Amino acid sequence: MADSQPLQSTTTIDNDLPVAIIHHLPIFNLSFFPWITEIVNPLDPSDPLFPIHGPSARAVIVLGPSPLKSEHLDQYPSVEIVVGTSAGVDHIDLAECRRRNIHVTGAGDAFSEDVADYAIALLLNVLRRVSAADRYVRAGLWPVNGDYPLGNKLGGKRVGIVGLGSIGAMVGKRLEPFGCIIAYTSRNKKSQILYPFYSTVLELATVCDALIVCCSLTDKTHHVVNHEVLTALGKKGIIVNIGRGAIVDEKELVKLLVGGEFGGAGLDVYENEPEVPKELFTMDNVVLSPHKAVMTPESFQALKDVVIGNIKAFFSNKPLLSEVNHND
Repeated sequence: MADSQPLQSTTTIDNDLPVAIIHHLPIFNLSFFPWITEIVNPLDPSDPLFPIHGPSARAVIVLGPSPLKSEHLDQYPSVEIVVGTSAGVDHIDLAECRRRNIHVTGAGDAFSEDVADYAIALLLNVLRRVSAADRYVRAGLWPVNGDYPLGNKLGGKRVGIVGLGSIGAMVGKRLEPFGCIIAYTSRNKKSQILYPFYSTVLELATVCDALIVCCSLTDKTHHVVNHEVLTALGKKGIIVNIGRGAIVDEKELVKLLVGGEFGGAGLDVYENEPEVPKELFTMDNVVLSPHKAVMTPESFQALKDVVIGNIKAFFSNKPLLSEVNHND
């Protein structure tokens, strides 16, 4: 009987680029991130020859918000860095990465400006009913029913920012020209920020007309915007969420909106995406967006620069561009 031939990898490396595992849900693939091949030899875990290169790969690139848990890391025993491509990192098991001494990087500031712009757009849309007025005109109701009901101005509104990181700070800068009264809550008071600081979201809500949620999702921020916070904002209160869906208690928000006990909402994120509560579909005081606040050609170019920069830095033993604090 002839000796069996050793398996040859389909990812035969004929260049000097390192191998990186591409971790992703089926809905994400390299067509979203074609530039990854400029910096690494991508290795998909579904490749039948993954066992050849997978055990020695030192880097894993997570496409989008694909969950990366302990059982995944067990399959990647030599990984020393997890390179994220999302603004948030709640889909990555940071505690497990810390236990295994694995570095984690996120998108850094790549998406911050565009997400901040989108937050203001959602707030303006809810206040001025832009989308609702558009539907009114398209339905041919203007000549039949007359002028569309009045909206509300943004100028002078008391706006609270939940999470004054990079995105939250940019949201604040965009609110200033409108003459808004800005306050914030965050993990810690920012010594260089002049906005009033409140230690809890509830305290912030009691002095605001609207809240813009910009923080990351953690065990501490899960449902931090709850029934008590929403009712503290009052019947005319507005919530804008460009963070993560589970930061807001979605069922409580829907209940208050349906009952006419809350002013309105601008939502880019939801608890069980892509599922969205159907009760919101017919509400003119609610603006719905399919988790697209980050999506511009410019932000994806910035993401490319950050991801490539992190990979180059790691394999050159230089400081990472956007390392995540494992305690975040």
